[in-house]
Amino acid sequence: MAVVSTVPLSTREDLSLAYTPGVALVCEAIAENPALMDDYTWVGHTVAVVTDGSAVLGLGNIGPRAAMPVMEGKAVLFKQFGGVDAVPVCLDTQDTDEIVSIVKALAPSFGGINLEDIAAPRCFEIERRLVEALDIPVFHDDQHGTAVVVFAALRNAATLLDRKLCDLRVVVSGAGAAGVAVTKMLIAGGVEASAVIVCDSRGAIHAGRADLVPGSAKAELAERTNAGGVSGGIEAALDGADVLIGVSGGQIPERAVAGMAPGAMIFALANPTPEVHPDVAGRYAAVVATGRSDFPNQINNVLAFPGIFRGALDARATRITEGMKLAAATAIADVVAAELSADAIVPSALDPRVAPAVAAAVADAARREGVVRA
Repeated sequence: MAVVSTVPLSTREDLSLAYTPGVALVCEAIAENPALMDDYTWVGHTVAVVTDGSAVLGLGNIGPRAAMPVMEGKAVLFKQFGGVDAVPVCLDTQDTDEIVSIVKALAPSFGGINLEDIAAPRCFEIERRLVEALDIPVFHDDQHGTAVVVFAALRNAATLLDRKLCDLRVVVSGAGAAGVAVTKMLIAGGVEASAVIVCDSRGAIHAGRADLVPGSAKAELAERTNAGGVSGGIEAALDGADVLIGVSGGQIPERAVAGMAPGAMIFALANPTPEVHPDVAGRYAAVVATGRSDFPNQINNVLAFPGIFRGALDARATRITEGMKLAAATAIADVVAAELSADAIVPSALDPRVAPAVAAAVADAARREGVVRA
């Protein structure tokens, strides 16, 4: 990565315009009208990619310094696919209050905040508090980017198999950041909450479990999902299920997926080792997706976050709503709607049609919902 100038600096006149004395006029204009910052500085097209290094890829809590290569990679993807400039910000603290305070203090330098690789459950509170405190988009990609692409994939898979979302029985393996967000988005998109079962390392989450902390994300899931009160492990949850979405990293035995309904859909998204190997999943499922690039149907967040931020910045959105996320998912799905097959339910991560389509849909949704600055 590098920072480059967008204006020439080859003459004294260039220098006097870009810096002193010319820059003072811009400072005075922004002091009088802070909204001009979007027009006259990089704020209108720049986001911070913020991490504490506590949940980096599948590597775990490796700290802020070791997380930097991932944040740089994320920034490069922002620029390549969305035309959005991004700055890695790796914080040497894993204290929730400190992270919120630091990001709030840094916010005037950016048009949006992309939270990345922050462990659950702290990530939920950090995002919630920042959304409440700031008037710029705040987006935890491990939650919502994953959820957007999963919903786009499920929408297309259901269309391909002539199934209705409201008729599907869905099991989500994993109740961390991605699992919670995926579940909420599926419900917002038309899957019946009562027909969803979320499993954590202790098995199915249900209202009768005594180990759930009141007010926690898991307790909320217990109230909204699993109306049948299914208990036990993943095998019990998958019995007769139509959809498995794996976002846990834990391995799921073949006997468990063998009990799924005919014509099932299996999205085993853990990297580098899927919860169910695609060869095994293919024995029981009509559509199989993974998080890997060497198998068909890669569920990759790069399909979502560059376009989502591009659209939010273009509309000068103050936040990213459920409607904007659903619009992004629909746009991703529509890119390949005319060319669906069991091996192509989502676009390639390199498909140049995706980010512009997502950006336009997100910007339109932001304006429609009125979450934009004048």
